[in-house]
Amino acid sequence: MSDFTLPMTRQRPFDPPNEVAELRQQASMHRMTYADGHVGWLVTGYAEARAVLAHPGFSNRPEKMHAPIPSRLDLVGERRDRGVPRGFFLRTDAPEHTRYRKQLTGQFTVRRMKALESRITEITNACLDDMAAAGGTVDLVQAFALPIPSLVICELLGVPYEDRAQFQEDSKILVNLETKADDVLAALGRVSAYLHGLIQRKRKEPADDLLSGLIESGELDDEELTGVAFLLLVAGHETTANMLGLGTYALLTNPDQLAAMRDDPSVVDNGVEELLRYLTIIHLGPFRLATEDVEISGNLIKEGEMVGVHLPVVNRDPSRFPGGEHLDVTRPAGGHMTFGHGIHQCLGQQLARGEMRIAYPALLRRFPALRLAVTPEEVPMRSDMTIYGVHRLPVTW
Repeated sequence: MSDFTLPMTRQRPFDPPNEVAELRQQASMHRMTYADGHVGWLVTGYAEARAVLAHPGFSNRPEKMHAPIPSRLDLVGERRDRGVPRGFFLRTDAPEHTRYRKQLTGQFTVRRMKALESRITEITNACLDDMAAAGGTVDLVQAFALPIPSLVICELLGVPYEDRAQFQEDSKILVNLETKADDVLAALGRVSAYLHGLIQRKRKEPADDLLSGLIESGELDDEELTGVAFLLLVAGHETTANMLGLGTYALLTNPDQLAAMRDDPSVVDNGVEELLRYLTIIHLGPFRLATEDVEISGNLIKEGEMVGVHLPVVNRDPSRFPGGEHLDVTRPAGGHMTFGHGIHQCLGQQLARGEMRIAYPALLRRFPALRLAVTPEEVPMRSDMTIYGVHRLPVTW
């Protein structure tokens, strides 16, 4: 089916596009036409997705990739990486990727993650106190979902929180599919310049934070440090912020699931995994380029062909998650692929889990009458962004 093009419009806010869900019912791999006419593949099956993301015959480098959808934002190719500092290792392969990841694995220590739990609780409670003081109606994205992970990643990296406004605005620019290339480059330049200056200050006055630790290791130069910090800063707040916003929206529209998350502490850990699986906010990709001929489930992917994995549909594959089209916070949800798979699996996933395990029940218990302040149809969805979620979530209690 080479005339299939990737849809981004959803018929329902928590479900993948109907066209892709229907494809999965037919087969687990499909021919797909990319934006420039290239005919590649789309993966909708769980086993096939794991096979692709773990196979060394696929590259994550952007130079020869093809854009999956028409967009003013350059998603692939040399222009997409222009202005991105070395060290932004998301779009690299081994051994370059291995080198950067090794440096960060040593910084995401159990001690540092454990120490953050009490601080996450403090930050969460402070946001809830501010909401209670404000009263009436608030936008949960601005009052709760965004500040919690932003504060946490700032403290982890050693970025002053008072500097957050500009990098949050630039993050929106970088993940918006309608952003013009020149605006992307300008945003890249602003964030890179800020982080480069911060690194210079930390060389003179190190602290107990991740950036100072990377500087002390002496393994990365300033441009690489800037790239690593850039990736962690943007990814560290955009993803969790959208999970907190979208997850709360999903719970508010599923009162029985909300009650379970609020009232039964034994449900929370699994409930977080189920929300991650059910919502799957990475709704565009990941994408890979075959560097050799690879056979997956009887399908020959030829060298030079693109392969896209549709994670929202993969995470509802009935062969792995029976009844997965429904939200059930009591159902074992382990094994989902929201954090990816293979060498590019999300490095900060335990931090994200920790934030959600603390934030969801704290919000629901502090405001047991929490409800939408608008109709569900009025909640603006982030279909125009590379990371799905809600633009705003007006709530009252």
